[in-house]
Amino acid sequence: MNRLFVAYKPSGISSNQLLGQLKRRYKVKKAGYSGTLDPFAKGVLIIAFGNHGRLFRFLNKTPKRYRATLWLGAYSPTLDIEKIETIAKVHPVTTDQIESILRSLEGELTYLPPKYSAKRIEGRRAYEFAREGKEVDLHEITSTIFELKLLHYCHPFVTFEATVSEGTYIRSLGEMIAAALGTDGALTALERLNEGQFIYENETPLDIKTSLGITKNRYNGTLQTILLGQPLLREDFDISEEGTYWIDNGDTITIFEITPEGVRYLLNKVEAC
Repeated sequence: MNRLFVAYKPSGISSNQLLGQLKRRYKVKKAGYSGTLDPFAKGVLIIAFGNHGRLFRFLNKTPKRYRATLWLGAYSPTLDIEKIETIAKVHPVTTDQIESILRSLEGELTYLPPKYSAKRIEGRRAYEFAREGKEVDLHEITSTIFELKLLHYCHPFVTFEATVSEGTYIRSLGEMIAAALGTDGALTALERLNEGQFIYENETPLDIKTSLGITKNRYNGTLQTILLGQPLLREDFDISEEGTYWIDNGDTITIFEITPEGVRYLLNKVEAC
């Protein structure tokens, strides 16, 4: 079964555990997901069955939007509620102070990812080294913070909404907000509301043709050439500039790349739903 849809992960289970539940429910063997959610987090998770996992990198998955609650004064090495070690008393602040800090973090932001993260280092996840008490050499990453919005402040809890680029660590944003207020901070709740255009709609299969984040092109040769996977010439396309494109074959799509060396198939005859 080839299928692409959005599932909703509850808090308290890992993304892999949810995937296992879905595989059993739908009786499929081959499945995957895009964009891991931490066990304490909940929200949308894009799921692919069969060969549709090959489409993940072509989907329109940005910006992503999250809702999070930050506990001011709580220290956790994981930056979330799973490993709270100390809780310091923090004096209340004003909503104006918080909103000013949120605005200051918008735009391009360069920072170190959390030690307890799924980022790969030397073939292993960073959190594996952290759990073993080993120091890891994390490199700075850059994220785009499109918008940070204060939703609610009930001391010592700050609830905010973040619209960000792919690969942004919301736990790190929480840490930066708390640091700007002169204290530690850990997330007590985190929900992913959407990944780009994708929201939770009761696991309804996605229309591949409206889900892609790449430009549609038109091939002016014969459809048979595409379906047989025969060589393509860049001058046979409406758009011949270098880039990644997709073609509508009717029941299927083809994804290809135009390079200085010519035209290269990336995926061919992929079911459209």
